[in-house]
Parts: sequence; C-alpha cells; structure tokens
Amino acid sequence: MQDEKKDIKSFTIEELTEEFLAMGEKKFRATQVFDWLHKRGVTDFNEMTNISSGLREKLAERYQLVTLREVRRLASAQDETVKFLFALPDDKVIESVFMKYKHGNSVCISSQAGCRMGCRFCASTLGGLERNLLPSEMLEQIYRIQELTGERVSNVVVMGTGEPMDNYDNLVRFLHLVSDSAGQGMSLRNITVSTCGIVENMRRFAEEGLPVTLALSLHAPNDEARKRLMPVANKYALKDVLEACDYYFEKTGRRISYEYSLVAGENDKEEEADALGRLLRGKNCHVNLIPVNPIKEREYKQSSFKNVLNFRKRLEKYNINVTIRRELGADIGAACGQLRKSHLDEASETGGLL
Repeated sequence: MQDEKKDIKSFTIEELTEEFLAMGEKKFRATQVFDWLHKRGVTDFNEMTNISSGLREKLAERYQLVTLREVRRLASAQDETVKFLFALPDDKVIESVFMKYKHGNSVCISSQAGCRMGCRFCASTLGGLERNLLPSEMLEQIYRIQELTGERVSNVVVMGTGEPMDNYDNLVRFLHLVSDSAGQGMSLRNITVSTCGIVENMRRFAEEGLPVTLALSLHAPNDEARKRLMPVANKYALKDVLEACDYYFEKTGRRISYEYSLVAGENDKEEEADALGRLLRGKNCHVNLIPVNPIKEREYKQSSFKNVLNFRKRLEKYNINVTIRRELGADIGAACGQLRKSHLDEASETGGLL
C-alpha cells in the first residue's frame, strides 16, 4: 500500500493491545477499538463514540482504516444471490458473492486482485495477478456485504478471485481474525479454503491447527488431462497433491472437498468418471461437480445435464459422496472473475472512466 500508516484492521487483538500500551493507552481501549473494527465494521475512527476525541485523532494520525468501496452490484432474478464489485483503497477491483442457503448466508470472497495460476476455464486469471489482498481487505468483503445486505453471514468460502495458498500469510492471519471471539467470532468449521494444489503450502496449512475445510480444485483424474486445464499441474504432480490432501485430513480430521468443473468433451466422459472413482475410492472426501461457466475468451462448453447426472451416478458406484453444485446467480455471471473481467474490459475501452 502507498500509505505509510499501519493497517489497524489487520492487527490481532494481542498486537493491537501492544500498540495501545506503547502509546500509553489503557489495555481495555484496544478491546473497545477491536470491537468497533470487527464487530461493528466502522469505516471511520470518528464513529468510535465510546473513546475520546483525542484518542480518535491519534488513531487517525497513525493508522489507516482500510475500507472497500462498492463499484457495482448485480442481483439475481432467479434466486437471492448478489454479486458485488468492490474497489480496494488503491482502486484495484475485486469481486465477492453473497448467497442464501437454508443452512445460513454464505459469502464467497477473493484473496487476490487477479490470479497467476492460469486455469484455462477461469475468468479470474485472464489478466494475471495484480497483487495479494491484505487480511483487512479480505475481512472487509464480509463486513461490507453484511452492511449492504443487512444480513448476518455465517459461512465463508475463500474461493473467489485468486489462489489463497499463493497469499498464505495473509490468509492465515485473516482466518485468525475472522474467528476471534472479540470480533466476528465465526466458526472455522464454517469456512472453506480452496486451492488448485500448491503442495508445500497445503502441508504448511495442515500444521496450523485450523479446522477449516480444504477444497482442492481437481478438475481431472490424471496428470495429462489436468495439465491441459491447469498449468499449475506442470509443477505439482497429482500424486503429490493428493498426498497433501491426505496429510491435511490426517492432521485436521476435516473431510476434503474435491471440486470438479465439468467441461464438455474435456473431462466429462464415462471413462474419466471411472478413473476419478478409482482415484478417490476409500478416501474420506466429497466431490462437488460444477458445470463449467463458459467464458468468451475460451471455447470450453458446459457439459450437458445428462452427462453431469451420468458422471455423478458413476462416481457413486465407488461409494463416493457426490453433489452437483446448485447454480446460484447464473443469470448475473456469478462464476468467479466474470464481473471483474467485464468491468476491466469496459474501463479499458473508456480509458478507465468508470
């Protein structure tokens, strides 16, 4: 960030307490400010009405209060899904999705502005990686959506733009902050983190002792097919990725979720379903089948519903738990990266005047 002020919203409660003691302030003031930042989601120090104006001025001088600005909002006419395009403090844009389920409200957040993983069917990666998001910017997606919708969020998936394991330290700090009982107090068991398979960081993550669900973007049952769809597979062999998943389950006891985007003619044939069944048979896992969302920059097409159902049926013969992802917000392009990409394309055409 260009601003030299410290990012107060990315401090843990322990770090914030140290900051306040170093300023000669009482310890309980740190708890009050943490509450304002993370429970009430204030956007200005002057909103902190139970602390003195002198302390508010001191905070404004020393710290930046990272907030996101809503740029665009798309609400689905089919369901209650809402997609948000947010501007970061440096005007780079990210997107987040609010989804309503019977079990509670869920938000899909981004972990990076752009992505460098290059998955062929994903709009998020088309412009490459711009930068990592700060923990505060990851939190802000939840806080702003709660403010803008008036709804409480109980589930978070870190599955939007970016590869979370490519922003490892900020991801782990975000998880500690969002689950802190002095703030949102969200259960880590209600949080899912997605990865395309950065093996060393998956193993590091297993050692963190955080009971979040790990979702692997699998998308193919063998290395050859995976390399066609996901350049990261050229670095990490499927055998090593699956061993890292097994290690995560061993360390956390959390069932792995395997994400499988079905692309017509690429990875949706019966023999591929059988190969996937043999690969995952006996593992404590869940397979989430995702009919791919076509993007204009690629020629990939969505599998027919008949093929999707057949793929599920064949996997179930291997005693694998399978679901087909419900297409929320299909009419608003709720797949990750689509709204951001269209916005950047429009901005390019108008010289950035959006």
